[in-house]
Amino acid sequence: MALMLKFAARSDVGKVRSKNDDSAYVGRYLAVVADGMGGHVGGDVASASTVLDLVHLDVPETPHAETVLPDEIQAANLVLNELVNANPKLSGMGTTVTAMLLTGDVLQFAHIGDSRAYRLKNGVFEQISHDHTFVQRLVDEGRLRPEEAEMHPHKNVLLRVLGDSDASPELDVNQYQVEAGERWMLCSDGLNAVVPDSITERIMRGTASLEETVEDLVETTLSHGSPDNVTIVVFEVVEDNGIDDALPAVDDVPANEPAPDTGQLTIAAEGDLEASAALIRHEMSKRPHLLVGAAELATQTGKIPVVTQRSGEKRAAAILTHKTPAAQASAEQDEFAALDRGPRRWFVPTFLALMTLILAVVCGWGYLWTQTQYFVGNQDGNVAIFKGVSQDLGPLKLSHVDTVTEIPMDALPEYTQQRIDSALPARDLAHAQTMVGELMVTAKQRCPVVVPENPGEAGTLPILPPYCQEIRP
Repeated sequence: MALMLKFAARSDVGKVRSKNDDSAYVGRYLAVVADGMGGHVGGDVASASTVLDLVHLDVPETPHAETVLPDEIQAANLVLNELVNANPKLSGMGTTVTAMLLTGDVLQFAHIGDSRAYRLKNGVFEQISHDHTFVQRLVDEGRLRPEEAEMHPHKNVLLRVLGDSDASPELDVNQYQVEAGERWMLCSDGLNAVVPDSITERIMRGTASLEETVEDLVETTLSHGSPDNVTIVVFEVVEDNGIDDALPAVDDVPANEPAPDTGQLTIAAEGDLEASAALIRHEMSKRPHLLVGAAELATQTGKIPVVTQRSGEKRAAAILTHKTPAAQASAEQDEFAALDRGPRRWFVPTFLALMTLILAVVCGWGYLWTQTQYFVGNQDGNVAIFKGVSQDLGPLKLSHVDTVTEIPMDALPEYTQQRIDSALPARDLAHAQTMVGELMVTAKQRCPVVVPENPGEAGTLPILPPYCQEIRP
C-alpha cells in the first residue's frame, strides 16, 4: 500500500529574539525546516524564500526522485543570490536547510547547516543529520570530546549554509527506506541548543499524538530559556488509505482561496508580488499541510512578500503555457516542419543564420565583459587576484592570474579557504586589492610569536614566512 506522512509542526520566536527567522513546511510527502541568519534584515527572507521554493514538491509522484530535492535546493540558493543582487541590504543572509521528500517507500534526504533530523524506528532513537559546524569538525577529527563541544564558545559557527556565496552549496544527500509506524523529527538548533537529546528522546517516545509531541518539545525549550527561535516538525509514516481525518486541519491557508484567473496569472508571471503570493496560497490550499514561522508570515501578512515573487512567477508561467518542457519542444519542432513544407521554406535557414549571428555577437560581448571582472582565488596554494570570471566555457579560459600574493592558503581559517577556493568576486581591481589586504591581516593574526632563547645572541630567531615579517622603510 502507498505511504504518506501524518504530521504536526510549531514555531516559536523564543524568549530573547524579537523576530522569527525560522521557517518550516510539512505535508503528505514533504517536510522541510530552515533556520535563517543575516541579522535584522535577511534571516527571515532567506528561510522563507527557501521553504516556499520547495513546497511544490509536496506531490505523490515526483520525476527524478533521487535528484529532485538537492536540485531544487540548489535552485533556491540561486534565488537567494538574486535577492541579494536586487537588494544589497540583504547581503550576508543565509539559511540552513533540512528536508525530506517521500517518494514511494523511500525518504529522500538533503541537508546543510546545523538544523537536525532525528528518527525513532524499531525502538531506536538516533540523530540522522550531521552538523556542519566548526565544533563538530573538531569532534570528527578527534580534537574535541563531544561533552566539551557543548560548552565550546564557537559551537554555533557554521561551515556550510545556503546562500553564503554564488558557489553551489555542498549538501549531504541520502535515501532511507521507510515503513509505516516510524517517526521522524526535524528541528532548528533552538531545540538542541538548550534541550539535551535524552529529554527529546523521552518526549518522542512518551507522547501519544504528534501534536502533543510538538507542543511538549516547544514548551520544554521555552522553559529552558529559549534564547533562539525554535521550530519543530514531527511526522509519522502511515499507510495512505484515502482518508484525511487523521491529518491536521490547515489553519494557515484558507480552504476557499480563490483560483487565480488568466489576468492574475499574467501579472504574477510578470512579477507582481501580491498576485504571486495569492497564487502560492491557492496552490497550498489544495492539499493538507502546515506552514509555520517566517514563511507563514510571508504568505499571510505580506510583510516580506519579496520571497514569493520568484516562486509565483515560475508557477504562473507554467500554468499559462499548459505545457511540459518536452511537449513545448515537440510543438516547436512541428511548427518548424510545417514552415519548411510551405511556400516560405526559406524562413528556417534564414532564421537559423540570423540566430547564429546574434549568438556570435552576444558571445563576443560576453567574453569582453568577463575581462573587466576580477576575483580572489587560489593559485597553487597562494591567494591570488584573477582577472576575468571563475567559470570556463569549454576549452576557453575566461580568467587569468593578475597578481599572486605571498599569503599561503593554509595560513587562513578553513572556512575562508573554502570561500577562496570557490572564488570571491570583486567589483574591480581596487576592491580585489582591498580584499587581499584584509586576508593579509587575517593571516598575520595567525603568525607565531617567537622570542630568542638567548636574548643577547644574534641569529637565534627562526625565519618567519614572508607574510609574517614586518616590512620597515
